[in-house]
Amino acid sequence: MEAARGTTTVTVTDPGEDDGGAAGPDPVRLFCTDHGGDGPPLLLLHGLAGHCGEWEALAARFAATHRVIAFDARGSGRSTRRPGDVTRAPHVRDVRAVARRFGLAGKDTVLVGQSMGGLTALLTAAAHPEVCRALVLIEAGPAGPSPRLPGQIGDWLDSWPVPFPDAEAAGAFFGGGPAGRAWAAGLAPGPGGLHPRVDRDVMVATVQENAHRDYWDAWDRVRCPVLVLRGERGAMKPEEAERMRDRHPATRIAVIPGAGHDAHLDNTQAVYGEMAHYLRDLQQ
Repeated sequence: MEAARGTTTVTVTDPGEDDGGAAGPDPVRLFCTDHGGDGPPLLLLHGLAGHCGEWEALAARFAATHRVIAFDARGSGRSTRRPGDVTRAPHVRDVRAVARRFGLAGKDTVLVGQSMGGLTALLTAAAHPEVCRALVLIEAGPAGPSPRLPGQIGDWLDSWPVPFPDAEAAGAFFGGGPAGRAWAAGLAPGPGGLHPRVDRDVMVATVQENAHRDYWDAWDRVRCPVLVLRGERGAMKPEEAERMRDRHPATRIAVIPGAGHDAHLDNTQAVYGEMAHYLRDLQQ
């Protein structure tokens, strides 16, 4: 039976730091969107400071053939804004919690992640291969370290002219087009206009690990097939994608024409085409 579309909240309790792993005091709420559909599940993970709504156009294309779930990462969108832990480990726990909530574990689930969401998908597949059958990584990989990244993210968020007077102004600030509209849709009404749903310092803390290390060790533990989608004008370097394939031959690489880092928004149709072809091949 086809799943009904709707939204729900999944609650995750982080382990305490000083109590031998007992439950911490502040549960994290994860806002989830079930796009319905019937077929092999897709679990969609957005990038830093994004929100699950940015997957709407892609989800609509897949809802006829796949069960599609997306959720706001901790610290983003309608999920808990200031969680106590934003390192990579709790992000991986969150994926597992959402998969359990929707009964995806043990099925033919494909994790689809863009940017930081792609890194979370990669780390989940490396540590918990039972969670997914395959990965789709959009402008995401294991490269690093990136010492300047926290400062760059802080400067970027500081540059936002908050509050934005309206969605049109916000969309223009974020570059216009589908990507600009998607970023504007992630803002919330507040005094004087539209405000971010993310906290600057939380976002900076979220990328601290990336400043100091790479994740090639995790990549080497990934055993499932992988599709890497790189924007033609994106931030992912071609040599990173090639190195990923060299170390894990069950990796397919495709370049999305005209797309930047938000390839799933800049050229949704091309991303859909590459993914649909890949997913059909997985079923054979």
